[in-house]
Amino acid sequence: MLITPAPLQFAPDGTPCSDAYGDVYHSADGGLGQARHVFLAGNDLPGRWRGRDRFVILETGFGLGLNFLAAWAAWRDDPQRSRSLHFVSCELHPFQKEDLVRLHARWPELAPLAAELRANWPALVGGVHRLNLDGGRVSLTLFFGDVRDGLAQLAVCADALFLDGFSPTKNPEMWSAKVFYLLSRLAAPDATLATWSVAGEVREGLRRASFVTGKAPGFGGKRQMLRGHLYPHPRRTQAVTPPPALRHAIIIGTGAAGSAVAERLAARGWEIETIDAASGPGQGASGNHAGVLRPQPSFDDNRMSRLTRVGALYGWQHIAKLTAAGGAIRADACGVLHLARDPVQAGKMQAVVSRLALPDALLRDVDAATASEIIGWRVALGGWYFPGCGWVQPPSLCATNLAAHPQAIRSHWSRHVARIERRGERWHALTLDGDTIAAAPVLILAAGVGMPAFTQAAPLPVISARGQVSVLPAVAGSAPRAVVCCGGYVTPEVDGRRCAGASFDVDDPEPALRLTDNQANLARLETFLPGYTARLDAATLAGRVGFRPVSPDRLPMVGAIPALTVAPPPASLSTLPRHPGLYAVSGFGARGLAWATLAGELLASQIEGEPLPLERELVESMDTGRFLLRRHRTYSVTNDDD
Repeated sequence: MLITPAPLQFAPDGTPCSDAYGDVYHSADGGLGQARHVFLAGNDLPGRWRGRDRFVILETGFGLGLNFLAAWAAWRDDPQRSRSLHFVSCELHPFQKEDLVRLHARWPELAPLAAELRANWPALVGGVHRLNLDGGRVSLTLFFGDVRDGLAQLAVCADALFLDGFSPTKNPEMWSAKVFYLLSRLAAPDATLATWSVAGEVREGLRRASFVTGKAPGFGGKRQMLRGHLYPHPRRTQAVTPPPALRHAIIIGTGAAGSAVAERLAARGWEIETIDAASGPGQGASGNHAGVLRPQPSFDDNRMSRLTRVGALYGWQHIAKLTAAGGAIRADACGVLHLARDPVQAGKMQAVVSRLALPDALLRDVDAATASEIIGWRVALGGWYFPGCGWVQPPSLCATNLAAHPQAIRSHWSRHVARIERRGERWHALTLDGDTIAAAPVLILAAGVGMPAFTQAAPLPVISARGQVSVLPAVAGSAPRAVVCCGGYVTPEVDGRRCAGASFDVDDPEPALRLTDNQANLARLETFLPGYTARLDAATLAGRVGFRPVSPDRLPMVGAIPALTVAPPPASLSTLPRHPGLYAVSGFGARGLAWATLAGELLASQIEGEPLPLERELVESMDTGRFLLRRHRTYSVTNDDD
């Protein structure tokens, strides 16, 4: 969805306003005072979050972010605050970061928090964005788009509702019966609400949606405001998922998937034990010298397109945070250039850019001359350019994930898990002799192509795809200066070498390097960088073979593992029985870097019962049980990097 930023406009008295809606963003008597009186006090905060493990606030209009900043500040100042704070909000017209600088300057007491918010401000792209703030203790989940779409797609159980937005007479869609119904569906049984509006249609709409409301003294010159709570109903399906009683998990596999889940759970206070047959992290499919982290756009902006986009954005955000904290990740957002194969494809790629209308900082179309200048090598056609993306050295990312929380993550190296068993309330990871390597209430399988070895993972159709990458000698500063893709890929120089590849062969178990694959990698490289391979001899090149776990529909598999192998009709994802405390994260294929960190955040949120960092339809598209509902469908797996 095209996102149009809010213009920076002010009423005659200096209050931020929107000419398009003919209304102000907050009371002329003071925005921060309104936030504290109407939304915090109106929901009995901070009192209601005290002594709780987590507290979730859902808001219908983010605007300047003032309600969020006020809630965050009050939460930080409260010594009895909840362990974590989750704030979820929808905004159709978000402000650009540079405009927020000017707007937030009005409240210097919020300056440190406002600066952190702006430092993490996402690209203005439609959909859900997850921001981890305050050392991970505060989570901001933003939906950019129409509030009705956002509330229909958000997965949240809210303890408090902030009904904010332009006046019902100016923006009736935000106060519609559909919005009120969706809010009641997303509200916890004891949820409260507050809003500055006391309009009759608002009160009646909320009543019809099962809210009980009453008038209370308003803020400033406004005589009244509205407070309310959800009316208890025995048939309500929304229920609060309690946090685990014991935050202790085993993760089998320390590649991009396993290490990401380990870091995301450890950031939430979990004790993690990782197990790997290798002697260190990232030695399987995640062991390449350099890989590409970028989105994969499509004309219809399908689920893969959206998942790779949000995955790439979240992945680079994660790398920046780990690096700022001292992590030794080898990565460079040097730019990624995806060249067109021929003029016909070039036209199609231009159409994709026009249709998606993404910010130039994320995706833009470039001609042959610009492409040649970007990479330092003459090419015949242009294509897509991703300025904020680039290469990552996967083993360094895996190692940094595990090292980010040294007191919480313990690794068992060179240990092979032959099987897993649930004994009482704990999962046991067992050796071939039956010895327990580790035991915990939660176990996560991130074993790559080794997933089929576990009988409990039978519902997951993991396919092995052999990929051979060629390693080319390189001189610092030599072309290409950015990653180049076109059926294959080649990276810039990294420590005197660059990677080119890669082959993609399903159910091919050969672990040794093959000359024919090196030759094929060079042939692909020559098609999009003419003359580049003239002095390269395939017979002398080094390389690496990896086996990537692929799903039949090429989307990741993330979530609780079904406890059956055949789904009896009628069945749905929500009704499938699952193994208690057993989860999987797999099926990344060639997009491990684009999906790993996002999948780790999603799985950690699911296990904790938190608001999810993705739209419901995207979460369902990755559910581990989806294949049980598709018994009569056949698949073919191909490498479709173009």
